[in-house]
Amino acid sequence: MTRSPFAIYDKAAPAGVPSVDLDPFSIAYFDDPYPSQARMRDAGPFIWLEQYGIGAVARHNYVRQALTDWQTFCSSRGVGMADFELHGRFRLRSLILEADPPEHDVARRALSKVLSPPVLRTLRAHFEATAETMADALLERGCFDGVADLARAYPLSVFPDAVGMRKEGREKLLSHADALFNSFGPHNELFQASRAQAEFEWINEQGRRENLSSTGLGMMIHEAADRGEIDPEDAPMLVRAMLQAGLDTTINSLSAALHAMATHPAEWIKLRADPSLAKNAFEEAIRFESPVQTFFRTATRDTELGGVPIAEGDKILMFLGAANRDPRQWKDPDRYDISRKLIGHVGFGAGIHACVGQLLAKMEGELVLSALARRAKVLRLTGEPRRHYNNTLRSFASLPLEIVAA
Repeated sequence: MTRSPFAIYDKAAPAGVPSVDLDPFSIAYFDDPYPSQARMRDAGPFIWLEQYGIGAVARHNYVRQALTDWQTFCSSRGVGMADFELHGRFRLRSLILEADPPEHDVARRALSKVLSPPVLRTLRAHFEATAETMADALLERGCFDGVADLARAYPLSVFPDAVGMRKEGREKLLSHADALFNSFGPHNELFQASRAQAEFEWINEQGRRENLSSTGLGMMIHEAADRGEIDPEDAPMLVRAMLQAGLDTTINSLSAALHAMATHPAEWIKLRADPSLAKNAFEEAIRFESPVQTFFRTATRDTELGGVPIAEGDKILMFLGAANRDPRQWKDPDRYDISRKLIGHVGFGAGIHACVGQLLAKMEGELVLSALARRAKVLRLTGEPRRHYNNTLRSFASLPLEIVAA
């Protein structure tokens, strides 16, 4: 078995642990991950990826265990392949994604208040009006790119405004997020190419009070610092964390939902008959495609997972996408079903580090899909979709669609 030139660990598989010969950060894997994910699930509860010298879990129950047991499998040493304690950092960490209690609790409490249901209700009318205006414009055009013209255009038009960002340079959020999520995998060609495009100093500046409007979500975080709820030095970092996580994942989730609806006409008919299913249709697309495919954790002590001994400091790769299609958890997991009961999926993570902005993402997805469903009798592909490759995210670069008015 050939080791990856980007491996940073030189450990052999523990005795009795099945080794799976695949590279989950390769283009071939990204093009069609599902057969490989089935292989990993079937190989055992805990598997070894010798190419990188790391253990991994792909079954739902063990992925969820690693996600929820933060005391044993921590995030504070990095949710990527690199271990902050061993390899240092080339970027600032996230106070939400890469911190553990008690530090994490303080930051999350502040951000959860900013992204709470009462706050989102104040945003809903504008978000809904924008979704409906875009849907009307796309109906007039008939054919459009589901990524550039909707899945990307919609969040870019509403989310930075809600945060209170300046208009100039917002497109830089996309290249920055691409580099951030690439950095969680190996430092391969994908990472190197995206890192060259990222502007880390720029994103840090966007979180500062003087660069934000007086009425947006970003200023609410600074006001929490004024009240003593968080350290004033942490406020810009929390705004940055919100910007980093609040755009790319929503774009990719919307793209996944549009692709799923366009390729499952029976589900589109079901949604048209009952647009109230839009929120569930969006969330089912997240289970079905899992825009966030993987995250890492680090063992804080000698322990076990899936009956396999794990040493303190071992990195564990969690396959969220594989867990979300585990037949041990879901009936017909490879079928997109907008009526499915989705309790327990890990598309937004799980436990204390579950996506803090998921309510906002669900609202955006619901509003876009319901606006389309009320207006269009047909949503279909007109060409071959094109993938955008990233070490962590499953996403589309282009999604050619046709929409026909009802």
